[in-house]
Amino acid sequence: MKKSNFCKAFTQQEAIPDAGLDSVIEVLRSGRLHRYNTLEGETAHAALLEQEYASYTGQRYCLACTSGGYSLHIALKAAGIQPGEPVLSNAFTLAPVPGAIDNAGGKPVLVEIDRNYCIDLTHLETMMQQSGARFFMLSHMRGHIADMHAVVGLCEKYGVILIEDCAHTMGASWDGKKSGSFGKVACFSTQTYKHLNSGEGGLLTTDDDEIIARAIIFSGSYMLFERHGTLPPLNAFDEVKFDTPNYSGRMDNLRAAILRAQLPLLDTNCKHWNERYRVLQQSLAQNSKIQLPQRPKQESYVGSSLQFRVPQMDQRQVSGFIAACAARGVELKWFGSAEPQGFTSRYDSWRYIKEQQNLPKTLELLATTFDLRIPLTFTLEDMEIIGSIIDDEVTQLFD
Repeated sequence: MKKSNFCKAFTQQEAIPDAGLDSVIEVLRSGRLHRYNTLEGETAHAALLEQEYASYTGQRYCLACTSGGYSLHIALKAAGIQPGEPVLSNAFTLAPVPGAIDNAGGKPVLVEIDRNYCIDLTHLETMMQQSGARFFMLSHMRGHIADMHAVVGLCEKYGVILIEDCAHTMGASWDGKKSGSFGKVACFSTQTYKHLNSGEGGLLTTDDDEIIARAIIFSGSYMLFERHGTLPPLNAFDEVKFDTPNYSGRMDNLRAAILRAQLPLLDTNCKHWNERYRVLQQSLAQNSKIQLPQRPKQESYVGSSLQFRVPQMDQRQVSGFIAACAARGVELKWFGSAEPQGFTSRYDSWRYIKEQQNLPKTLELLATTFDLRIPLTFTLEDMEIIGSIIDDEVTQLFD
């Protein structure tokens, strides 16, 4: 019997909406791409995006930045990190998270994950006690949200400032409260494979007057901070403007125009991702060798990617399985490799972290964890084909 194959690209995103194309042409014709290059009485697209995204998240303030990683960096700086301070974060995340901690002058201190790819709350409390960290940069890695009431409770108990990395949870929520609204600051990414796509870009949100004032100056506002879309009382800048350096990480009007056209479609797109996720989830759940993460009822997730484990695989089988799926058109990422590949790397490959940690639980889980993107360019029928290919290749390994 001939095997079915899949022929669509896992890196192909949906087109930018026509409204975004029209706005881009308007910006290009004006020549006013820089966010502070406005005519009298004109509000820049970057400032309008800040107003609209703050309204969407229910936060008072939003800052549009060059990237999600940049927003993480200045979130720490604006929250008051000092050189050499420890910063807690997930052991399972992407490289820009520890990179942002390092860039801010901090020392990454990594925390184990649980079987659902969330932060291990028991180990988190242990590391809060042992490290004395004032900051916890919680990465909602691949859209998996921990028990946020428990996380906030631990942060309050130990006096830790929570900064949420919501690169994979834009549009998601926990117990009816939007992801990004639990901590002191939240950071979002609009890189191509995220839920809004401007190629590169980031959004920082907060309710704190001083943090947003510092973040705006850090982003490179010079003394043009009054042109931002969401502003604290102007006296918040009285001292900040003198003692905060300019790191030049502003978003331009071109990217802001693209994002503004996508934002009204975000909730609908989140539903479409979840439809595709659930078809694939149901297909894989039929194979007893495959373990899927459990999604708590309090979690309203956005299924723009899916992770699964095959615990019985050894390393040789892992390599063969990935190759077999690739030969049939299914692109799987593997977070267990000792050698960084593409966007994926294991925590022990970040050797700039001087004090390397041994995190056996995370290593065990990642050893047989596979990951795949779910582009909205795929149909529900496509997800059935992908699921059948993965199911078939796993089954063949153990027949």
